[in-house]
Amino acid sequence: MSEKSMESRESIDLDLNRYLLILKRWWLPAVSIFVATVILSAISTKFLKPDYEAEGKLLFRVPSFKVAGNNLSPGTSEGGDSGDLKSLVATQNPISSQIEVISSPSLLQRTIDKLKLKDNKGEPLEVKALQKALNLKIVGGTDVLRISYSSHDPEEAAAVVNTIMRLYLENDILTNRSEAGATRQFMAKQLPTTQAAVNNAEVALRIFKQKHHIADLSEETRSAVATIGNLDNEMNTVKAQLDEVNAQTNELRQKVELNSQEAIAVSTLSQSPAIQGILTQLQDTDRQLAIERSRFLDDNPIIINLEAKKVNLKSLLQQQVGQTIGNQTQVPPNLLQIGELRQSLIQNFLQSEIQRFGLTQRLSSLYNSRSNYEQRVKLIPQLAQNQRELERKVEVAESTYQTLLKKVQELQLVENTNTPSSRIIAQALVPKDPTLSKIIIVLVLGVMFGLFFATTTVLFLVMRDKSLKTLKEIRDVFRYTLLGIVPLSVKKLRLRYSNGESISQTIAVRDTPHSLTSEMYRMIQANLKFLSSDNLLKTIVVTSAVPKEGKSTVSANLAAAIAQLGRQVLLIDADMRVPSQHHLWELTNEVGLSEVLVGQAEFDIAVSKVMDNLDVLTAGVRPANPLALLDSKRMASLIESFSSQYNYDFVIIDAPPLLLAADALTLSQMTDGILLVARPGVIDSNSANAAQEMLERSNYNVLGLVVNGIIDKNESSSYRYHAHEYFKPRELTKELKGLAKK
Repeated sequence: MSEKSMESRESIDLDLNRYLLILKRWWLPAVSIFVATVILSAISTKFLKPDYEAEGKLLFRVPSFKVAGNNLSPGTSEGGDSGDLKSLVATQNPISSQIEVISSPSLLQRTIDKLKLKDNKGEPLEVKALQKALNLKIVGGTDVLRISYSSHDPEEAAAVVNTIMRLYLENDILTNRSEAGATRQFMAKQLPTTQAAVNNAEVALRIFKQKHHIADLSEETRSAVATIGNLDNEMNTVKAQLDEVNAQTNELRQKVELNSQEAIAVSTLSQSPAIQGILTQLQDTDRQLAIERSRFLDDNPIIINLEAKKVNLKSLLQQQVGQTIGNQTQVPPNLLQIGELRQSLIQNFLQSEIQRFGLTQRLSSLYNSRSNYEQRVKLIPQLAQNQRELERKVEVAESTYQTLLKKVQELQLVENTNTPSSRIIAQALVPKDPTLSKIIIVLVLGVMFGLFFATTTVLFLVMRDKSLKTLKEIRDVFRYTLLGIVPLSVKKLRLRYSNGESISQTIAVRDTPHSLTSEMYRMIQANLKFLSSDNLLKTIVVTSAVPKEGKSTVSANLAAAIAQLGRQVLLIDADMRVPSQHHLWELTNEVGLSEVLVGQAEFDIAVSKVMDNLDVLTAGVRPANPLALLDSKRMASLIESFSSQYNYDFVIIDAPPLLLAADALTLSQMTDGILLVARPGVIDSNSANAAQEMLERSNYNVLGLVVNGIIDKNESSSYRYHAHEYFKPRELTKELKGLAKK
């Protein structure tokens, strides 16, 4: 566990203990007010008029139809669970809606009018008053509604419940019939529109199928996939054939050394009789020309004629070639006449080209067909989706039409029925015994107000009480070293005299040396001894903030505790206004400190020996101005002489309270410091703060704090438990016996 969580837990425990202590301290007024309030509430119940409560029960079931706006939700005939009402809100019990109907002002007003209900003044009962006395509750886990009504008249209570149930059933029947009639009329008007919607949806589906040539898309998809597979096989076959023809064509092209157009032209020219005739004549002319050249010169008319004939033949040949194959194709002259082998190769080449062209066209056609099928296949999903949407519209339209038609027929039957959506399963009977609800409510309110008033009283008393009650509260104000705590040990022994009571206080260290109180004083002297290891304390002033805090008792017991250790101790009563040491030690106060200071008596005569090692100097007769005597050189020299001249080891001065006189502060300047005594329940927070501020402002040497008169029941943690375990009951009994003898 972390340090922070431990501190948080401790603070919670302290707060709880503080509240418990407050309750323990003020329990008597709190309990008194609480009991008085409860008793008054119990008495007030005797003046209440008895109330009688009658109750009836309605069982709800599924109605034949339920209107939701202008539409109908399914009834039992359409798969609804019988025995349960349907609600428009999934998380809402449908009976809650019927409760609002039953408690509606119109139905309650009809009940008031029918029964002629009156209030206490004889006036017609208000609807709000009837609603207040009416109780509607759903029986858990069922479809049953319990209706109860409270009234001073038992017969009236039963009559109201039965009348409300009957009026509700009548109203339910009329409501169902009117809703059924209105709904039937509305639906009858919707039938033509719904039928037209069915026709429009069917026409749209038919036009869509005609436009996209749809018969059966699923069958068409399977057929298209199979066709694409066949086309792929056929394309592969054509590709193989085309590759073979291409190889053959390339081989023939290399042999004929012609392209396809040239080959066609050469083949055409070689097969033309006119061209071949001209070529024959041209060859004959060349042969004659060669012969004549060997006989004649070039200018010979025969050679000239042959040259002219040759030119004419060439022109004619050229003209004939142009007419045969056109002027765009140029054929070398050496190819105008070819042999049969070359002619055969050209023919084979041309046939191969024709075959290649045919295969190419066929492959292209197969590609186009396959592309068309693929496009159709890709389009089929969208067409199928559109077709399904149109078919769904047709189905929805047909379903709506059929539902409306069926509901119209059902509503015609509902209009003529008298069956409500609930029935009475328990009539209200006239109650015989009154209810105790009001009495219980009054008593509960009495307890609540009693707790409130008791708590308020405790808070008021706590706010008014400014006294510091616990050790913790005193330590929070006085931030000095805690030298010891003294439990409440002053015993009041009442001795009956004729003039009243006498209270005698004892010195615990002397009279009950083995008691817890004595040990506490010994612990205080031990803490004083070790408070300053460098400078030994010899003279201290014991005081308190206000009177009655036990400073004189603490001074006496502390002096006795130190004296029991063998040290010479002098106890001086410097409270000349209200002296008390002579009462504690049962001494006379005729001669004391005041007489010593003014020189009327010697110290040796004024001092009294009360115990071994312990002398007491009483206050003496009260002077006119005690502060003037204490704040004198005589007092300062006297304090110094106690150690040097009279050999006292320790001097304790009992001084007046801080807030009532300046004596203690004056004496503290002549001594080693102040021992501050505080008592829970006596000192208040304002006085404590004033004393603390006074001591801090002037930087007085405060040795420490002694908390006197600790009340164990007021403390959050009890140390007395361990003390009772350590100090045996036998020794405590001795202490009480010793006090009784006093």
